[in-house]
Amino acid sequence: MRDAAAEQLAEYSKNVKTNKQEIGGVLATATGRPIVNKNASVTVGPRGPLLLQDTVLLDEMSHFDRERIPERAVHAKGAGAFGYFEVTDDIRQYTNASVFSAIGKRTSLAVRFSTVGGESGSADTVRDPRGFAVKFYTEDGNWDLVGNNTPIFFIRDGILFPSFIHTQKRNPQTHLKDADMFWDFLSLRPESTHQVSFLFSDRGIPDGYRHMNGYGSHTFKLVNASGDHVYCKFHFKTDQGIQNLLPDDAADVARDDPDYGIRDLFNAISNGQNPSWTLHIQVMTQAQAESLPWNPFDVTKVWPQGDFPLIRVGKMVLDRNPENYFAEVEQLAFNPANMIPGVEASPDKMLQARLFSYGDTQRHRLGPNHLQIPVNCPMNARTWGHYQRDGFMAINGNHGNAPNYFPNSFSGPSPSSNQLHLESTFPASGDVARYSFEFYSS
Repeated sequence: MRDAAAEQLAEYSKNVKTNKQEIGGVLATATGRPIVNKNASVTVGPRGPLLLQDTVLLDEMSHFDRERIPERAVHAKGAGAFGYFEVTDDIRQYTNASVFSAIGKRTSLAVRFSTVGGESGSADTVRDPRGFAVKFYTEDGNWDLVGNNTPIFFIRDGILFPSFIHTQKRNPQTHLKDADMFWDFLSLRPESTHQVSFLFSDRGIPDGYRHMNGYGSHTFKLVNASGDHVYCKFHFKTDQGIQNLLPDDAADVARDDPDYGIRDLFNAISNGQNPSWTLHIQVMTQAQAESLPWNPFDVTKVWPQGDFPLIRVGKMVLDRNPENYFAEVEQLAFNPANMIPGVEASPDKMLQARLFSYGDTQRHRLGPNHLQIPVNCPMNARTWGHYQRDGFMAINGNHGNAPNYFPNSFSGPSPSSNQLHLESTFPASGDVARYSFEFYSS
């Protein structure tokens, strides 16, 4: 019995219209020129050589030579799906974010699950954290909540992130994974112990992506309509229940089906077993943050749920598979800096570094206009309200004949008059220096 993933092409063939003319069935080049013979190149005589004037061959090969975009430096192997978030509980006392504005409100979203350290062709069942990234398409723009399946992380200062990721890649001489690199780094950074204890616990190898929790991991700031703020952590709890793999079973799966996680998610949605997660938050007041004997912005620590209990917010449901993996998953670009009014950054040092790094790497990987790609476009918000122009892949008309500078006197977009769109204010003081994290008392 073949599963839904194995039957994809057969299902496509059954569902398309039988009249090939109506679905553009004539083979053509990318410019639309009809092709009569796609089985042979143009040559001088039957034995060649080829002729450079074979524009059909050039069209085919020149595109093929450029089909691969740079692999993600981190989280290269992953699965994606689409669905919605529905609010079940009122948290407007904490935030005026439009996504949480009313009980019953639904917001469309995209999710990408992933491993962290492996390449695109690596196995889904390795002992590795799992990425858990959610893109909410809100009316105030896209909000990307980019986290993992663990509530904490290995390091707490972004300046160490490139070195940490290098230890999970390949030895520069042998080009092999090197356990000495990984464990040497961790032994020199004792703050990693908390995350290592998660990674090598029974939860270290999730049984697919449906049976794991997701966490924003970092501390964020929520701001309400009155301008008051609290600090916040986000928790997605799987409604399918936690399930994990024993090491020997994970190794067997990696051998027999290295794409196990991708297949499991695709088949579940295809069969109508739409996975869901319940979103909770923890909140902490400014006064509480200042009185703690430990740093609440340290991403290597959790907030005790006895002191900061979980507050239910709503439910995330995934009910649609991608139609084309490259277009909707490989090009899906997440950036923690993509926030909406009512959600802001905290002083979390790792988060602060990611606010720059993610957008920068997407501009390298996909180009300066990657937000024009449909899966990244803020589809439920006004997308013409800026003055960014030109660059590779400007595919949306490049804003036509509208003015390309601000301020202007010719009806270009102007700043919002809605005071709820203002970022919150906060005091900051101190001597500028490179401060290492320390255990401290208030």
